[in-house]
Amino acid sequence: MMQVVDKRDSRRQDLLLIVVSIVLGAGLLCIPTGLTDSGTSHKSARTVATILEVDNSLVKIIGPVAEGAQQLVIGITRGPFEGEVLESTNVLIGKKELDKFFKPGDRAFVVLDLTSDHSQVAYANIIDHYRTDKTIFLVLVFFLSLIAVSGWIGLKAIVSFIFTGIIIVKVLLPAFLWGVSPVLVAFGVVTILTAVIIFLVGGLSSKGLVAFLGSFAGVLTTMLLAIMFTHWFQLNGATSPFLESLTYSGFGHLDLVNMFIAGIFIASAGAVMDLAMDISAAMFEIREKYPGIPRTELFRSGLTVGRHAVGTMTTTLLLAYSGGYMGMLLTFIARGVPMENVLNMVYVSSELVHTLVGSFGLVLVAPFTAMAGSLVMVPFEPQEEAATTPVATQAADLVT
Repeated sequence: MMQVVDKRDSRRQDLLLIVVSIVLGAGLLCIPTGLTDSGTSHKSARTVATILEVDNSLVKIIGPVAEGAQQLVIGITRGPFEGEVLESTNVLIGKKELDKFFKPGDRAFVVLDLTSDHSQVAYANIIDHYRTDKTIFLVLVFFLSLIAVSGWIGLKAIVSFIFTGIIIVKVLLPAFLWGVSPVLVAFGVVTILTAVIIFLVGGLSSKGLVAFLGSFAGVLTTMLLAIMFTHWFQLNGATSPFLESLTYSGFGHLDLVNMFIAGIFIASAGAVMDLAMDISAAMFEIREKYPGIPRTELFRSGLTVGRHAVGTMTTTLLLAYSGGYMGMLLTFIARGVPMENVLNMVYVSSELVHTLVGSFGLVLVAPFTAMAGSLVMVPFEPQEEAATTPVATQAADLVT
């Protein structure tokens, strides 16, 4: 009967956290950032069009890239101008990461420039292939899969996922553009997100508290290490795509170095939370099965779990980060650039600091979480160290 009551109380707490997260997220969505307008100006309109005809006579294929311009005939399929057939030009500058190449039957995202009376289209700007519907489909499939596999916990994970996205778009990034200290605002946002995510998934329990304490300590350590090594390596923070060009377009006040530092511990925060929750959950189960386990033995068990998890998690971070700069590494290898030259390039040094500092902070999460678990989960009693050796031995066997 007690377990049923506890489960009901836990479910009520979870529902309360879900409702609070949804309300806060909805409130943030309604607050304008003040950096951009609401989306579409009065003299333009966003819409979707189908590519009806393509004229590639002005396109020159040079090796793997195309230059020139495609002459397009498009049919508007959405909005007040639905059914109209228009002509447009798709300029190709010879850079695949920026160019888009259309063929008949493709769907395109289009911005229509309107006349002064808004009754006619002056020009149709082809932005890119239309992918909104595909994105929504992919997100829905992901959410349904998460619920099918994880059930109630999966639903809570979805709420935390959406809340995190809202916080990043409506708080973190606008604060960067406003000129707020990137390190301070990022640390505050990550701390809030860590609390929301962990307590949503782990519940308002000692397990959740231990995971939060371990995560907080890990993120704090990663932030301090990132500050130290970024300045020691003399990194300028301008290696991230688009950041430097952003400073030339009205945002010269951006602190690129501190934004780079913030990016290091933001990127590793997810892995830190994963590891902290794994260790906390394992220690919680050990404590439940063996209530008489001494604090020192529970701490050792937590460290044992942490050692095994860290062994694979650091490699996971390396693989995750390396995927982002694979093109750079391929370029250096293809050109036969000597290794010492590579190691002293600012791009490579930035990625090395990003990867190793994030991994170093992850390594320290294990002892932080194990210490927090031993202090929170085991009550302070004079007789706590008098537990029998067989109990400690049986608990240790669970994690070996």
